[in-house]
Amino acid sequence: MKILNFEFKAFLRDAAHVRAVLKRHHARFLGTDRQVDTYFRVPAGRLKIREGRIENSLIFYRRNNFARARRSAVEMMLLPRRNSVRTILSSALEVLAIVDKRREIYFIGNVKIHLDRVRSLGAFVEIEAMTRTGDIRKVRAQAAKFQKLFAIPSSDVVPLSYSDLILKKRKSGQR
Repeated sequence: MKILNFEFKAFLRDAAHVRAVLKRHHARFLGTDRQVDTYFRVPAGRLKIREGRIENSLIFYRRNNFARARRSAVEMMLLPRRNSVRTILSSALEVLAIVDKRREIYFIGNVKIHLDRVRSLGAFVEIEAMTRTGDIRKVRAQAAKFQKLFAIPSSDVVPLSYSDLILKKRKSGQR
């Protein structure tokens, strides 16, 4: 399935405030999932397999690293919970990074909100305003709306993916 979205990730400074906003806007809570994302080295874009209790998928996406909401083109295939895709891809491609996180998953309409606790990185909020019709203006406005509702300053927006942050940390020798 092809999806266009406008998304951003930010440091999560006030989880209670974000949860209160979600409650006020009648967000649908899908649950809390422990997800392990395995990223593979590919010539362009990002390729990962997500393994969790709620979400399991093979995801390829292209996105620029900007410290603001940005457009992302996503190709995604849903997978059964227990599968051998990671094993097969690991045999063919170099594993770039592994991201282990505990994720609360919410939806408000077409907007997906994650409250993440990422092992060795900390707490983040991620907003993905998604469209299949290509109405990028609408999803851009939705991303901006949630940044304002959650009171997230632009300085807290993180331009890098979790895999990039882990690679950066590994390169600097931090644990």
